[in-house]
Amino acid sequence: MNLVATIFEMRVVLCYPVEQRHRDQIAAISPDLEIVDAGQERIAELLGTADIFCGHAKVPVPWDEVVKAGRLQWIQSSAAGMDHCLVPSVIASDILVTSASGLFADQVAEQTLALLLGLLRGLPTFFRQQREKDFTRRPTGDLHGKTIGIIGLGGNGRRIAEVLAPFQVRILATDMFPHNKPPEVESIRNANELHAVLSQVDIAILCVPLNSQTHHMIDAAALAAMKPGTILINVARGPVVDEAALVDALASGHLAGAGLDVTEVEPLAGTSPLWEMSNVIITPHVGAQSAKRVDDSTNLFCENLERYLLGKRLRNVVDKQLGFPRPSSD
Repeated sequence: MNLVATIFEMRVVLCYPVEQRHRDQIAAISPDLEIVDAGQERIAELLGTADIFCGHAKVPVPWDEVVKAGRLQWIQSSAAGMDHCLVPSVIASDILVTSASGLFADQVAEQTLALLLGLLRGLPTFFRQQREKDFTRRPTGDLHGKTIGIIGLGGNGRRIAEVLAPFQVRILATDMFPHNKPPEVESIRNANELHAVLSQVDIAILCVPLNSQTHHMIDAAALAAMKPGTILINVARGPVVDEAALVDALASGHLAGAGLDVTEVEPLAGTSPLWEMSNVIITPHVGAQSAKRVDDSTNLFCENLERYLLGKRLRNVVDKQLGFPRPSSD
């Protein structure tokens, strides 16, 4: 490589499970790109050498040092949740941040439906009976006719509303930006009216990002505001819920059940009471998984990379103070 090429080359560091075909797809955007697949194993070492970072570091990385070095210009998250990279130094910097907001909304909606129907139709009980070869009929619940509260009506929340609407449910919602109401939703109330919405619903579905405002938003008071027999579904981030308060609400019978794709600390400790509760379904943070996830992530990155090199506005530009794209971003 000659000196001129080195001067003009832009280093793109990746940290998501790409294959060679994905690296080739990214490299084809421009001959001036150097593509480095760091993986989780080398991301802490190589992040500081990046002009552009695409991925989701699930291991500790020296963000403060990276920001101080001043080389990194743009972060394209391969996840919708931004808590993995929006540390104070990044927020205060000039680094452009974009997310995968809405990219996996179909999968998150399917996961929500799986958790919800599993609880309503008694699948934990029937799975235990199956292991014991016990063919006893027991009561089940219904989804049709229920009142559902979607807490956080972003891309995932709106898709969940679309998926649930054919079940003839009543859908209420809260959001930091309570406008552009979709037809499936009866009303959107401001995020600070959370308890008022929780008090009306049979099922509460959490779709909010994790930030200082949403950490432990579902605490003992929020759980107490729910009607006895409410079901809670969390497909957001685990720390949105005060897990100790959740355990108490489930153990007391105040909550009928919980479907958790995320937990406050991951992996969930083997000593957690949640594992043994018959009214809880736990899945290991797989809500956004898809056979085509890496393809979709790469397609989004390539589209944004082309825009970036042309000086055009990118998709899903994150308001770093909020932790997600403003609704008018795209």
